Amino acid sequence: MKKNKKDIIRLLEEIALYLELKGENPFRISAYRKAAQALERDIRSLEEIEDLTTVAGIGKGTNELIVEYIETGESQTLTDLKEDVPSGLIPLLKVPGLGGKRLSTLYKELNVVDAESLKTVCEDGSIKNIRGFGAKTVQNILQGLKQLGTRPERLAISDMLPIANDIEAYLQSIEDISRYSLAGSLRRLEETVKDIDFIIVASNLEHVREKLVTIPHVKEVIANGNTKVSVTVTYDYDINVDFRIVSDEEFATTLHHFTGSKEHNVLMRQRAKKRGEKINEYGVVVEETNELIHFETEEAFFNHFNLQYIPPELRQGKEEVERFEQNIPLLKKEDIRGDLHMHTTWSDGAQSLEEMAERARTLGYEYIAITDHSKFLKVANGLDETRLRQQKEEINRLNEKYDDLTILAGVEMDILPDGTLDFSDEFLQEMDLVIATIHSSFNQTEEEIMTRLFNALENPYVDIVAHPTGRLIGRRSGYKVDVERLIHKAKETNTALELNSNPHRFDLAPHYLQLAEENGVKLAINTDAHSFNMLKHMDYGVRVANKAYIQRQSVINTWSKDDLLAFLK
Repeated sequence: MKKNKKDIIRLLEEIALYLELKGENPFRISAYRKAAQALERDIRSLEEIEDLTTVAGIGKGTNELIVEYIETGESQTLTDLKEDVPSGLIPLLKVPGLGGKRLSTLYKELNVVDAESLKTVCEDGSIKNIRGFGAKTVQNILQGLKQLGTRPERLAISDMLPIANDIEAYLQSIEDISRYSLAGSLRRLEETVKDIDFIIVASNLEHVREKLVTIPHVKEVIANGNTKVSVTVTYDYDINVDFRIVSDEEFATTLHHFTGSKEHNVLMRQRAKKRGEKINEYGVVVEETNELIHFETEEAFFNHFNLQYIPPELRQGKEEVERFEQNIPLLKKEDIRGDLHMHTTWSDGAQSLEEMAERARTLGYEYIAITDHSKFLKVANGLDETRLRQQKEEINRLNEKYDDLTILAGVEMDILPDGTLDFSDEFLQEMDLVIATIHSSFNQTEEEIMTRLFNALENPYVDIVAHPTGRLIGRRSGYKVDVERLIHKAKETNTALELNSNPHRFDLAPHYLQLAEENGVKLAINTDAHSFNMLKHMDYGVRVANKAYIQRQSVINTWSKDDLLAFLK
């Protein structure tokens, strides 16, 4: 995959970390970190920087390292460092209170190389001879070690989607596989997932089975039969992957069966029973004649029961079977006319403003909003008033250039811990679109959080409140927010709430989306993209909206440009 600026920054930071673990010269470590920071601050994308040595902090040696990485996808420097540093140290970075510098000390002074050796020095007391490792710190380390490597029963969808994509790419490369599809809870776009399921149609079964058990990252082969191959793959955690191998005529019903949910399948079996039929994973059986009916597609399967096609994300075992007796006007990706939340190299994005605009044109968007971070978020190279005005000049230049795309000059503005906003009203009047967000002080009381959010909603220049609960699926629950009160206030102030399409967020969740629409609150489905690759997350956002049966007119970025601009004004 082609490397972008964020990839280079991550490379430089990873090299600095390994150097730190190795106990290298602090000035050398600092040099790599400063190079990463300099690259982050440069508003040009990687493609726009003709000579990396012109970036302050990047010298000849660092430039050669970066060029090698861009051209080959590998870094010999990083490879050598990984050989020098015990691999068991890396997972220990997840233990609270242990950074690269501290681990380096433990490695050099006490020969700590993995979780077991760290536990030993904590329990035998030798760690207390090292400065900075008091009784409380040691207690926290031992507690962290208990959690380390313990896999939750279900993993966040953001962890599982990239792995499923890797597997799909591998399946695509096997010539003897003619059809395949993801199944299970991941296909239903559930927020957490236990394992990964695929349904496969294959010829030359022996060859396909051989390929499946040698899939990249495989740790263990659990089963290797003619109809099912199960393996455990290792990424950050061990994950079970089931491949069910079926005939082409069985594919649609097997896919439906193993997509689930169990509750949905119960509803479908009940519907079949009323018709004198039984559904199994191989087809539909007519009870009176014992005839087995097959279907080319899932759509044909649903049509057989006088139903419209039910998308996987709606197979929840609730009211979907009854609803889809008629044609349901679900939101479609094609309904989205623009993306109103994205970042560029001006703050912490990977691509330049013009590159994001050009990619939006290829997606057929009529408009986009560039919403880089505001000045409070220094860690993301946030923009102050001067830089935002400079960025707006570039936006104006591009708007003169394009006749098929309108770029709105926006900002993702922080709602500060004291409840004030990052910019004055006088300045906000200059922006085409303002998104308000909370990125700090998540431990505040509900009253404090609601005051911050209400202040943003009451501001006449705030158009959207983004990722309103601040949650990250499987990582943090977010801040203390009364979403119902937030929704009622958003209706009162005519402020849109965001459905963030990033799989880490999916915020607002479907039950809140439904409540928002019921109360007449407008929604914006945005990607919050920090790179080209993240723009495709719009598909996920539309599917999450479908879980709540959100209608097109409720989503402001399905509107015409004129209607959108009228709302923003």
